[in-house]
Amino acid sequence: MTDAAREITAPLDEVRARSLEAGERVELSGTVYTARDAAHARIARAIEEGEDLPFDLDGAVIYYVGPTPANPATGRAVGAAGPTTSARMDRFMEPLLERGLRGTIGKGPRGRECVDLCVRYGAVYLGAVGGAGALLGRSIRSAEVVAYEDLGTEAVRRLEVERMPLFVAGDTYGRDAYTMGRQTYLEGLR
Repeated sequence: MTDAAREITAPLDEVRARSLEAGERVELSGTVYTARDAAHARIARAIEEGEDLPFDLDGAVIYYVGPTPANPATGRAVGAAGPTTSARMDRFMEPLLERGLRGTIGKGPRGRECVDLCVRYGAVYLGAVGGAGALLGRSIRSAEVVAYEDLGTEAVRRLEVERMPLFVAGDTYGRDAYTMGRQTYLEGLR
């Protein structure tokens, strides 16, 4: 692992996802979809009822975010785009992973069952720094609502991102950067 961020592109394939290591810094470019709690509930219902999904999950990366509207004076696609707590989406993960979801972006640790599912399906969890929504918003080049417009900020959007600064919070081998960070800190106290 080096100090330089590795550039990766979404959609992700399994080989690339499995090459990432917990704690590694990455810069993500490409297509990312947004979905928070309400959108996940609707996607889960669509899966249960055999309906079409709002986007192809094969290789997809979902960002747990509801970006704020853009300030026209900035010329940006969105305003702030800070992550929401990922563990709230854990209960929705398996049906999405079964359909090819390859990565998620959020903040905070995931539950053990979710970590195990990511290992089984070869999916990676990318961490975004909470409180850095304005910085993350600068990486978003375009944003288009693709489903559930009635949810407002929580509608599903297709984002085109360029060099979004993230870190690998959970890799496909079950390693967790949050746990690793705590261990490193505690070892430093000895």
